[in-house]
Amino acid sequence: MQEGVVVRHLSKTFGGQRALDDVSLTILRGEVHGLVGQNGSGKSTLIKILAGYHDPDPGGHLEINGHAVKLPLRPGAFRMLGLSFVHQDLGLLPSLTVVENFRAGKISTTSQWRIRWGVERKRAEKAFERYGLMVDPSAKKVEDLPSVQRALLAIIRAVEDMAEANTDEGHPKGLLVLDEPTVFLPKTDTDQLFKVVRDIAASGASVLFVSHDLDEALAVCDRVTVLRDGHVAGTVVSTETSTDALVELIIGRRLEALTQFQRSEDPGGDSKVAVKELTGPTIRGVSFDLREGEILGLTGLVGSGFEEVPYLMFGATSAKTGHLTVGGVDHDLTKMRPSRAIEIGMALLPADRQDAGGVGSLTVEDNLMLQVLGRYFKTMWLHTRQLLQDSRNVLKEHDVRPAQPNMDFQALSGGNQQKVLLAKWLQTGPVLLLVHEPTQGVDVGARHQVYEMLRMAASGGMSVVCASSDYEQLSLICDRVLVFASGELCDELVGEEISKDRIAERCYGGGRNSCADQIAGD
Repeated sequence: MQEGVVVRHLSKTFGGQRALDDVSLTILRGEVHGLVGQNGSGKSTLIKILAGYHDPDPGGHLEINGHAVKLPLRPGAFRMLGLSFVHQDLGLLPSLTVVENFRAGKISTTSQWRIRWGVERKRAEKAFERYGLMVDPSAKKVEDLPSVQRALLAIIRAVEDMAEANTDEGHPKGLLVLDEPTVFLPKTDTDQLFKVVRDIAASGASVLFVSHDLDEALAVCDRVTVLRDGHVAGTVVSTETSTDALVELIIGRRLEALTQFQRSEDPGGDSKVAVKELTGPTIRGVSFDLREGEILGLTGLVGSGFEEVPYLMFGATSAKTGHLTVGGVDHDLTKMRPSRAIEIGMALLPADRQDAGGVGSLTVEDNLMLQVLGRYFKTMWLHTRQLLQDSRNVLKEHDVRPAQPNMDFQALSGGNQQKVLLAKWLQTGPVLLLVHEPTQGVDVGARHQVYEMLRMAASGGMSVVCASSDYEQLSLICDRVLVFASGELCDELVGEEISKDRIAERCYGGGRNSCADQIAGD
């Protein structure tokens, strides 16, 4: 393979502290190259230098397809160089149609009196067909697309933009940077996206795939470069390494504790929570109970309905039927509302922390202390000094970095945002904690800390429901795992039965007792 993009001796200093320190890496043409590391390792800084957002320190060099590129890049110059970026938020406008989103960048940068929408639609159809995206460009708005099709639309649009600027006999030969493209996707949707990414690389482009999910990085990437504290800790060939080896490169030591959570077939404790005949948009007549101090996992394939359960229990989604018993008191779930759920000792940490879990425009302190704010009102006055001190203590207790209550919540990394939101609810001392994809988009170090927070909460007697499509996560923290298929509860794993492979087998139909077999036989 030819060298596509070469970075040599790149450094960046902010206020006397080096975010990047002498970073060099080569991304070959036709290669999917992974970039991993903890939050703060320098990944975002490197990407922003390539995008012209940050100026590097003097001395760095950049080559694209054998041509030296002068640094720093002017803002927007990356487009003319054949560089294209897809970030976590995808950069799509939900209220516009697919074709309007697909051609928005080109239309906005060219002067034309009239937009020939017929031509633009055919161009989109041709591109979609090339990469297997089955969407009518004119018939649907982006807000109506499933999450995986939104991600594919953003990626294919970026490839088209790159190809227009820099092609080789009709094939793109620039660099496509994918910054956490799967962070809000269910695990079962990633295979389709990975196929598109590989097809793009096979056409001659270079792809830089940035991810917190190490299994994903090894699955889709040819090689993976690890950044640690602004340095290159190493570059490995995916087929010749393991997730454990990557973890060790990322944090500089082994995370032995990840495999040391103990469980038993009978978690012990009294049954404090019971769900009876719960029916929602997808699930039908689901019943289960939950013991004091138990972490109960819920999982299944996309569309199986497991992800509905926390929201139905909390009243965030309206239930059609169902009853919830908490501490011996029965509640009609068709009448449940979030305010009532909080009153009876429930808490919900949703998967979408940006829009549903926190408020990015407010401070860290505002997000952290919202649920306990009433404690600081005395004689009609808000005791702000004590509130600030207590928020600092909570941030330090849960290792939120930086522990600065007054900074904007949206300025924190994904892992630190999640620790803040989990700490917010833990302060209320809930009887029942409901979490959905609790480590989605969280780096390996912070993920381990979230696991510990959940296990500590359970060890104190709290009952936890964890709905997740991450089978490894479930195998590490859960005492029991319930598997859903076609809206029904079809299997239960306990004790030593709980493993990543066994959960996948029950979900996908790889074993004699799989949910797929049971549903097919009904």
